[in-house]
Amino acid sequence: MTVEKTSIEEERERSLEASTDADQPVKFEEGFTMKTVVGGLFIAFIMLPGALYLGLVAGQGLGAAAQWVTIVLFAEIARRSFMPLKRQEIYILFYVAGALVHMTMADRGLSGGSFGTLIWSQYFVQSPQAAQVASRIPSWVVPAPGSNALIHRTFFDRAWLAPIGLLLFGEVVGRLNWIGLGYLLFRTTSDVEKLPFPMAPVAASGATALAEASSKEESWRWQVFSIGTMIGLVFGFIYLAVPIFTGVVLSKPLMLIPIPFIDFTRNTERILPAALTGFSGDLGNVLIGFVLPFQIVVGMFISSIVCQIGMNPVLQAHGMLPTWRYGMGTIDTSLSVNLDFWMSVGIGSGVAIALIGLWTVITTLIRNAGASKGRRTSVYSIPKDRGDFPISLAIGAWVLATIGYITMSHHLVPKFPMWILIFFGVFYSPIMSYVSARMFGLTGSGVGFPFIREATFLKSGYKGVDIWFAPIPLYDMGWAAQRFREVELTRTKFTSVLKAEAFMLPVMLIASFLFWAFFWNTSPIPSPQFPFAQKMWPISATMQSIWISSNSQGSQSFLLKALKPPVMLWSGGAAMALYTVLMVSKAPILLFYGLVGGVGAMPHYTIPQFGGAMLGRFYFARRFGAEKWKMYAPVVLAGFSCGMGLMGMSSIALALISKSVSYLPY
Repeated sequence: MTVEKTSIEEERERSLEASTDADQPVKFEEGFTMKTVVGGLFIAFIMLPGALYLGLVAGQGLGAAAQWVTIVLFAEIARRSFMPLKRQEIYILFYVAGALVHMTMADRGLSGGSFGTLIWSQYFVQSPQAAQVASRIPSWVVPAPGSNALIHRTFFDRAWLAPIGLLLFGEVVGRLNWIGLGYLLFRTTSDVEKLPFPMAPVAASGATALAEASSKEESWRWQVFSIGTMIGLVFGFIYLAVPIFTGVVLSKPLMLIPIPFIDFTRNTERILPAALTGFSGDLGNVLIGFVLPFQIVVGMFISSIVCQIGMNPVLQAHGMLPTWRYGMGTIDTSLSVNLDFWMSVGIGSGVAIALIGLWTVITTLIRNAGASKGRRTSVYSIPKDRGDFPISLAIGAWVLATIGYITMSHHLVPKFPMWILIFFGVFYSPIMSYVSARMFGLTGSGVGFPFIREATFLKSGYKGVDIWFAPIPLYDMGWAAQRFREVELTRTKFTSVLKAEAFMLPVMLIASFLFWAFFWNTSPIPSPQFPFAQKMWPISATMQSIWISSNSQGSQSFLLKALKPPVMLWSGGAAMALYTVLMVSKAPILLFYGLVGGVGAMPHYTIPQFGGAMLGRFYFARRFGAEKWKMYAPVVLAGFSCGMGLMGMSSIALALISKSVSYLPY
């Protein structure tokens, strides 16, 4: 355990130095103030309708654009008003902006708050694709086809009471769940295991740099942030602005760099059948390679190349990839090979990571307990004034949310096996959330296993349609541990997040209700007014109809074959053996997590990340010094994200203006 402890602590120290000033005393301050309240209202009532409209028209959300535009705008206003924003206020603005414009259903272009899910439901129940199942969709999901609520396109109808009530239930219980369980995961992975969370300093560094500029106390951090911003602006013009501008005047946008990646899968399928070959041209992946631990990036690069390019042709030759066909591109091939083989490998290795993590926590507790005998310090000691709340309160919030999910699901679908709901809520979800939190803490990204929910419904034997719409307690809250780490690095009190969530809930619900009701009432959704929704929603409706009818039509045989217990056992055993070998040989233990995390990763992204890691380690680290480069890298990435966001926001605004112009016939 010494090797793991040393390498992990080094990465954690790097994260701390990159986002804070090591020579200043640790002081946590309140980030939720009247300035952030005004910023939140600006986002909700100015930015939100733009995010909603853009999602329906182009299938894209504002995302980072809304966050950085809001922060830069308010920081500049505050500076000119001689009321500079603190880093804590800037981070809470960043947090609020990201939460309010979050895309609830990214594949359907739905952003703009929770009521977008109801807009999708009204379309789905009336769509031709759902004709066979529409009559069996419960009224607590959406009003029946032909009802006045759908004919008149209005939320002001009694038929919407149950769906809106269930939506409100999900919003409240969901917040209790992520805050409670997320805090427990943070205390375990950050306070006890001391994991570095390599991507957390990115948001923290950006907030710190902008705070310095706002207060005219500029340091190296603002200079480096500005350099990253200029790189993001230039690259964003090539990568985003050119396709957006040309898409307005041409039938097909001109992409100087293909989005999201350059796909060679069809070109190499005769030599390497079923291999995922391609390359992402997004410069952001190179910069991510600067930030992630070097051993992690190397491990992910090796395993993704070996598994997704080297092993896939071998598996296909031995008939272990039955759903793959010649002519498939990267996306279809990835879905096929994951369903046939790699999903089971991921589950087995994930269980191994969970067991390793539990063993690490137990040994850490024992070691720290022995070392702290006779002293007042303990493994659960926390920084002063961080705004922590009692562990019992966090456990209570998670338990209350879990009971709420299980009770509501059982009430809505009483014939579905109760033990499955309990298993998901009490065992599977918290364990897999812990696995994902550890991966966030080590690699900067979580781990997820697709089709667990669908496979469970199919294997349960339940024939009803209603279970597909119930609030099943199946979730991954690993990301929440990184969220708390970001808050800690910006020296923001945790109570600021609680206040921000309490503020955002009613504001988001009201704004989402008003804007979605307005857009839906003025024009059907989808319609020619919303080209992305009109083109893509029928495809999504077809896929959803196939899923929700599969358990009642006996068409699930290909899905039931997706989970392969022997593969899970072998992959879990192999992961444990690899961990043991690396421990005995005293190799960097972060290499293990990289190797496991890259098993299902696309080489399209691991290749540029590996290039960035090599460039950072063997060029920039030698030029600037290893210690300085460790502090520079996350700030450069934060600036790059800001530049990309600003360029994307400007391009979208100009495109929307040009599309709104009506050409006269003379």
